[in-house]
Amino acid sequence: MSRRILVTSALPNANGSIHLGHLLEHIQTDIWVRFQRLRGNPTIYVCADDTHGTATMLKAEEEGITPEALIERVGLEHAKDFRGFLVEHDNYHSTHAIENKYYCELIYNRLQDRGLIFTREVEQLYDPERNIFLADRFVKGTCPKCGSEDQYGDNCEECSATYDAMDLKDPRSVISGATPILRISEHYFFDLPQYANMLATWLRSGAVQPEVANKLDEWLEAGLRPWDISRDAPYFGFLIPGTTDKYFYVWVDAPIGYMASFKHYVDARNELTFDEFWDAKNSTELHHFIGKDIINFHALLWPAMLDCAGFRKPTKIHVHGFVTVDGTKMSKSRGTFINASTYLEHLEPEYLRYYFAAKSNGTIDDIDINMIDFVQRVNSDLVGKVVNIASRCAGFLSKQFDGRLADTLHDEALWNSGTTVKDTIAAFYESGDTSKAMREITALADRTNQYIAQQEPWTKIKDPDKRDDVQAVCSQGINIFRLLVIYLKPVLPQMAMKAEAFLNVAPLTWADLATPLTNHTVNSFEPLFTRMDRKALELVVEASKEAEEVVAEGGVDRVTPAPNPSPQNPASETDGETMPTIGIEEFTRVELKVAKIIAAEAVADADKLIKLTLDVGDHERYVFSGIKAAYDPAALVGRLTVVVANLAPRKMRFGVSEGMVLAAGPGGDDIFLISPDDGAKPGMIVH
Repeated sequence: MSRRILVTSALPNANGSIHLGHLLEHIQTDIWVRFQRLRGNPTIYVCADDTHGTATMLKAEEEGITPEALIERVGLEHAKDFRGFLVEHDNYHSTHAIENKYYCELIYNRLQDRGLIFTREVEQLYDPERNIFLADRFVKGTCPKCGSEDQYGDNCEECSATYDAMDLKDPRSVISGATPILRISEHYFFDLPQYANMLATWLRSGAVQPEVANKLDEWLEAGLRPWDISRDAPYFGFLIPGTTDKYFYVWVDAPIGYMASFKHYVDARNELTFDEFWDAKNSTELHHFIGKDIINFHALLWPAMLDCAGFRKPTKIHVHGFVTVDGTKMSKSRGTFINASTYLEHLEPEYLRYYFAAKSNGTIDDIDINMIDFVQRVNSDLVGKVVNIASRCAGFLSKQFDGRLADTLHDEALWNSGTTVKDTIAAFYESGDTSKAMREITALADRTNQYIAQQEPWTKIKDPDKRDDVQAVCSQGINIFRLLVIYLKPVLPQMAMKAEAFLNVAPLTWADLATPLTNHTVNSFEPLFTRMDRKALELVVEASKEAEEVVAEGGVDRVTPAPNPSPQNPASETDGETMPTIGIEEFTRVELKVAKIIAAEAVADADKLIKLTLDVGDHERYVFSGIKAAYDPAALVGRLTVVVANLAPRKMRFGVSEGMVLAAGPGGDDIFLISPDDGAKPGMIVH
């Protein structure tokens, strides 16, 4: 029996362009949605722009237009960017919509009817020049803990202290530069602590990843506090019913925007009803994909509001980490804060879709785009392995056999190895661990390329007695290629469509994995995928360079220069006579993990290096190690070792090394890999 699923991504803010951070989430969501549909599960994917708040109001004022004009323009830009990356929302809406206003007021009134809304006075910083209350991010000053200047009103970027904006020394308004004053205002609160027990149970029901549940348990153990759901005028948003100058806080109406977008979708179709997916009694599923910086809103406030108002809670909240580039936060000065539109001017969208899939492991770990690895992995996996199968076999079939496939499979074992992994790959897709799914898929491509190389159709075709064998071998290759296309279709929908045209078949589904394609004519082969050009990627980076600042999904951080060597910093002195030292604080930052060597190969042009592919528990990484003189690469496969897991990636002539394995000994052939104790498993922390 098929599942019926409603899926959402977090709402992009209407104040800026779509960038790599947004794309990670929406591509992850789109892959998951396409996978569900490929399996025959009816799935609806909705989203919207997050339009309300002080920032939108100020941005519109800066441009000399109304907030409505701003969000309409930005909404069209966002939708276009997502389409450019083949992200297919069934409905892309706006939180500044009549449907959202209706459900905000409905939920608020139900909370109020149950006695869960109350008011109390709040003292806040106020800009006397602009006549506006200041949120923490609109105040800067001197950190009350370490004395660093130019810090925001909620936390210090230098010492990482958190504090109240009113504790800042020498505060100033980011909006006008004026010195804020304290002013009292009445605010509306939702009595969230009443739902502490419900949330504790729900969080352990599988609704979030274990690491997310552990983090939110800290909030529950510390004791939940009532949630401020109001903001004072002037503010761009919806008025709270019964008031004239109090507006819903953006984190009230933003998640309700999911409901509004779905309502807009169903009203335009008359195929199903709103209650089928939002009534608490129905068995449909609701899945949210979000970043780890907004889990408290989605996994505490949102399910409590839904439960209180009589709506269903999310089936699962899929949380991901941030995007980094070459091991650091996205930076405009380095050109790594890349907007969707800039990328699309130079590169194909499926390059990024595949790379994100190859790096996503279903956890909240950050995902790093390593520029060298990006190019190499796309070209190696997609062009060199997957597409190579079709291009090698299609020429023989077209020229020698009029595109006709053989009546039977040449190698049943190879076919079975490709179909028996379907449940494993499906489980990886379901859990969001697409990195392991891609690993299984490329392993099948490797086996198939090896099979073709062993069969040597280019040699056999010269022997008239072996023509049938060539047809059989190439037909086998095309059949495995068809399996690969099905497995990759959620990630590479454009390539899959081209492959379907070449294969001369209807749109492929998961059910097509059950039977091979025999006694069938394929069309002439056309290129399905071109190699990724490193120069084009460099053009993207160059076009993205702006002023010096570093950007993460959670906000903008100033760049902090590295400390200069000084007499007060003896660890930075390297005069050749005294070995540099580090403190215990620095040493404890080194993270050692158990890793399993799943592949090893000698680096041809290097005297000492072996390229190791390591399973570190929740992901795979590559490490170059200078142990060639001591170890046969084949003998290393399956062995456990210890890796420095948080070492920054290092660019080498042969590729990128993503860590360091530990070894001891004088060197040469007298060196020994450090091995963990028996019973250790990949990903375990080594103490």
